Amino acid sequence: MKTRAMNSPKAEPNRLINETSPYLLQHARNPVDWFPWGEEAIEKARELDRPIFLSIGYSACHWCHVMEHESFEDAGIAAYMNAHYVCVKVDREERPDLDQIYMTSVQLMTGRGGWPMSVFLTPTLKPFYGGTYWPPRARMQMPGFFDILTSVQRAWVDKRDDIYAQSDHLTEAIAQHAGIRGEPTTLDESILEGAMTILLQAADRKNGGFGEAPKFPHPMDIRVLLRAWKRFNNQDALDVVTLTLDKMSRGGIYDHLGGGFHRYSTDGCWLAPHFEKMLYDNALLVPAYLEGYQATGNPDYARVVRETLDYALAEMTQPEGGFYATQDADSEGEEGRFFVWSELEIAEVLGAEDAKLFGDVYDVSARGNWENSNILNRPHAHDEAAGIQQKPSEELEEFLTGCRRKLFQARAKRIAPGRDDKVLVSWNGLMISAMAQAAPVLGEKKYATAARAAVDFILAKMRNEDGRLLHAFKDGRARFNGYLDDYVCLIDGLVDLYQATFDESLITGAVELAERVFDQFGDEGGGFFYTSSDHEELITRSKDGQDNAVPSGNGMAAYTLLRLARLTSDSRIEKQAARTLDAVSGQMKKMPMASGQALLALDFWFGPASEIVLAGGTDADRAAALRELNETFSPNKVMAARSEDASTSPLSALFEGRSTTGELTLYVCSQGTCQAPITGADDISRTLRGL
Repeated sequence: MKTRAMNSPKAEPNRLINETSPYLLQHARNPVDWFPWGEEAIEKARELDRPIFLSIGYSACHWCHVMEHESFEDAGIAAYMNAHYVCVKVDREERPDLDQIYMTSVQLMTGRGGWPMSVFLTPTLKPFYGGTYWPPRARMQMPGFFDILTSVQRAWVDKRDDIYAQSDHLTEAIAQHAGIRGEPTTLDESILEGAMTILLQAADRKNGGFGEAPKFPHPMDIRVLLRAWKRFNNQDALDVVTLTLDKMSRGGIYDHLGGGFHRYSTDGCWLAPHFEKMLYDNALLVPAYLEGYQATGNPDYARVVRETLDYALAEMTQPEGGFYATQDADSEGEEGRFFVWSELEIAEVLGAEDAKLFGDVYDVSARGNWENSNILNRPHAHDEAAGIQQKPSEELEEFLTGCRRKLFQARAKRIAPGRDDKVLVSWNGLMISAMAQAAPVLGEKKYATAARAAVDFILAKMRNEDGRLLHAFKDGRARFNGYLDDYVCLIDGLVDLYQATFDESLITGAVELAERVFDQFGDEGGGFFYTSSDHEELITRSKDGQDNAVPSGNGMAAYTLLRLARLTSDSRIEKQAARTLDAVSGQMKKMPMASGQALLALDFWFGPASEIVLAGGTDADRAAALRELNETFSPNKVMAARSEDASTSPLSALFEGRSTTGELTLYVCSQGTCQAPITGADDISRTLRGL
């Protein structure tokens, strides 16, 4: 296993000791004289005429920990850094705006990116050299960090003009990459069909997923293929989806004892993950599995959704309702130690006989399947495993459930990985949406309750005096201007939570947030900037068009504004969504695997998209009517319900002329055409099934 050590709590603290970010606090007792990003550091660099060494990472990043231990805790390296650089440490989760800009610079310089990110800047904040992880001394064909520090320092003294020319050239290139890629093109179904073709070509037909190792989950692409299956009646698309969902949930990337998914797999068959757990990965995978359940009826997908959300409730939810950001990969100085098992450890918990059967199913052996230990995974589907073990399927499942419970209880006694307990609006918006979508489909009100608690926390604690969102909350402090994805992900969560609870105040809040998006992030050329118009001035103002681990801000804006427009009948909101789709149209056509969220919006735009209104009746009547609809895969719809008049509401136009008293009545409209009102439980149920 890979190991690391923590810096000494007895060491003198640097300026990071006053920060709230767990990642920055991890470096607060390094001998490096770290600054947080801000005017003090920038002025110091200008005053001393020194380059800035910018290090960006996050608390759950294993190799960030390694570089800290190897280099930033090394007294000699730290002394050289302090003598020749102004050293700035940034948490990428707090400052994704900086991460976007300087990650682009590293990718332009090296052809790849990742964390820890290491960038050298002029005092005017322009990058001129960078990379990711460097060992302290050269090894394995990697340059040593100390050698890089000395080489950059010599160049700063001897080749200053070359450095400034390089930084100017690189900054121009960053500005060109900061916009949405691809010239706008005509929006038509060929974009969706082309995306389907490319995704199917990239699919791994043996192990599921896309491409080779390292392998990431691609939840937006999975959802795009589900829509392609429905739109183009393409069975191959559904087959790729189900293979991927099956392989991921049976692989080591899934936590079979505690629920939830690790970040990504280091291999091609989903066995060995990087063991950190990110809120956003789990929030994005829930809708993928939920829609897989709706499309196929496979109860195993519903189980994965429940276990993942229950994990989030148990381990990633603060007492006030917000959702925490991440869990570390490391514990007791070792990556994955908390999650892996020896054969002997399992036998000590289960007994030799039960351990043998459990181990046969979960790939446990004396030699191990990863670094002399065992990552629990299921090489065979459950029914196949039951056949191999010559046991009835139900009997085997009951046995395995009991074993998992005992192992989970034993694992709980271990030292758990660290948790980054800051709350980020954007990631919370994703989990609010996931909880809200799951609640009606699985009949679990607790998920809607948890989503509402998170909404209430954000609106109460993560806004400034003017009502604008603040990006991050930690230790009682909300900080940093909200970014585009904070607003649009929260709007999306509000829309989904409305459709789970029909609380109209949620749509009122969503419209208010949308107005702020238009005012503070809008661009006359279409789409939205990532930072607000009054944000700190950086070397460029970027437009977030490409999906990464999370949906792009513009892709999410197009998707959620379209749905909000259909609920509110607000043509101005729909126009903004359409302009955003136009802005990303070229990117969707040329780079579909970087455009999954925008493609979801485009599929909704083409429709047919239904507006479903239930008026009158009781809560029980509505729940019964919607039950069958929620269990079927019908992604392009919005739903509204009301049992009494509301004089002022953004939903008023949708309910105009529709009686909210008396018998439950169903109204269905699509593409500007409405069916006749439908009453009677049987007729309503039949109509909803037909959708």
